[in-house]
Amino acid sequence: MKKFLIVLAGVAMLSSSCEDKLDVNPRGVLNEGQVSNAEQAEGFVIAAYSHLGNDEINRGNSLWQYGNVRADDAYKGGRDPGDGQGFHFMETFVNTRPDMWEIDGMWFQQYVGVRRANEGLRILNNLTEEEFPLLNVRKAELRFLRAHYYFQLKILFNRIPYMDENVPADQYKFVTNVEFTSDEIWEKIAQDFEFAAANLPITQPQIGRANQTAAYAYLAKTRLYQAYAQNEQHTVTSINQQRLQQVIDAADKVISSKYSLQPDFANNFLTGTYENGVESIFAVQFSKGDGTANGRLNWGDMLTVPQGLGCCDFQKPSQNLVNAYRTNATGVPLLDSYNTTNVDFSQNTVDPRLDHTVARPGNPWKYEPSRVFTESWSRSPQIYGYYNSMKENVSPDDPGFTNVDPFYGNTKPRIILRYADVLLFKAEALIELGRHNEALPLINQIRSRASASTVRLKNEQGAFTANYLVRPYEPGVNIDWTQENARQALRFERRLEMAMEGSRFFDLVRWGVADQVMNSYLTVEKTRKEFYKDGLFTKGKHEYLPIPQNQIFWSENRYVQNPGY
Repeated sequence: MKKFLIVLAGVAMLSSSCEDKLDVNPRGVLNEGQVSNAEQAEGFVIAAYSHLGNDEINRGNSLWQYGNVRADDAYKGGRDPGDGQGFHFMETFVNTRPDMWEIDGMWFQQYVGVRRANEGLRILNNLTEEEFPLLNVRKAELRFLRAHYYFQLKILFNRIPYMDENVPADQYKFVTNVEFTSDEIWEKIAQDFEFAAANLPITQPQIGRANQTAAYAYLAKTRLYQAYAQNEQHTVTSINQQRLQQVIDAADKVISSKYSLQPDFANNFLTGTYENGVESIFAVQFSKGDGTANGRLNWGDMLTVPQGLGCCDFQKPSQNLVNAYRTNATGVPLLDSYNTTNVDFSQNTVDPRLDHTVARPGNPWKYEPSRVFTESWSRSPQIYGYYNSMKENVSPDDPGFTNVDPFYGNTKPRIILRYADVLLFKAEALIELGRHNEALPLINQIRSRASASTVRLKNEQGAFTANYLVRPYEPGVNIDWTQENARQALRFERRLEMAMEGSRFFDLVRWGVADQVMNSYLTVEKTRKEFYKDGLFTKGKHEYLPIPQNQIFWSENRYVQNPGY
């Protein structure tokens, strides 16, 4: 029987975080002074893991509001623009303010995780390996988790205060958010992952604990972000070749590991025997029947359940995203012209990853031919259309599907890092190093897997639900594989492969193209969606969220606000 790392902690439904402070004691955690042995110290490690799943509907650790809705992949959804209004402000980039409780809550959420990791490390530093044989492994896990929370803070807010285990919690407010440069913060995050990679085992006895491969995967991701040097306007000024090589070195450790691509793309987003499969490098575990009232469910994703199954029809895939899956006669994307017209499913060929990512009326829901997704499942189609997000959702017959009225959650693990992501990290680094020919087979591995992922995409009559056609890139046949074309193909591939997994907006910021892509997107979407009519992305401002005003007050004005706010 597989052993799971079960972490139990309360999940609060917050309508405001105006009282959230970084010096609030974590719930359900012993005071440091009460810890006297290794068993109690282990509880602090579990508490740091626990916080990975301690999100709630308005501050989801899946980052769907921040990485998908702020990008060109998804509309906010819900009842109307006033439902979850703060996220409407974020998707249009209008009226995003430092005093928004959603933003304050997200800052607080991540720093609770940082504090838990720091307190655990401080306690472990008082023990010896004789007292606690797993001492260095547990230190490595805590540094992995701390780096994860800081990574999320960095991509969300950019200017962040950095505190390690040597800073007591009552001193946090005295640490400014401009003490370190951007590169120095990235380096601290990278050093935590390097320590984790050097001290974690290749295999952990409990599913859910970070292992050595997960540390290398996250290290590759961190070095990739660090490689893109940007000025105050978030324009890319240089790409560090040493960092790119470090991406490749870390990614190679993952590629040579036990992990691999799933043979079918769908397997990554199914439950039961498919959970924690060969492509899932690190994932948050959820549960039910664990002694808590409703189980430890995926609160952060609950709002995305279609109205036809429960509540509340948020995160609606955009028409732009759906159009991106069109392919030409040779089976490759329409890189430049995909959005000139909307896809016609009776005429156009499409990449099958579309129907693993987006629910469309007339298609089976989660590969169940007898359960057809219909237009009636959409809550406000006149505003947000008829598409729904599939990856994070499950069948209503799934044992983990749970009614927590009015919401519906599930226990499917939330994948944070998967093997395909790492292949694309390496491919991106190779392309930016001018070694684009070496990147080609990595991208084509993913495209070949997509081509083979059509088995489940059939209706009740056994017919395919679209005209599927996706082929590898063949230089001289369907693409001229120059560095520039390879870069465009790589960036498009990341979108198709990772859509609705919370990374799109942060990719655009890393590449320094968020203003170009988002303003082009908004220009077209204003003709399709009324709620976008005032949308405008301001370069040098909207790449990051504002530093929450509540936290600036708490720091007694030591924190410096991000530009433009």
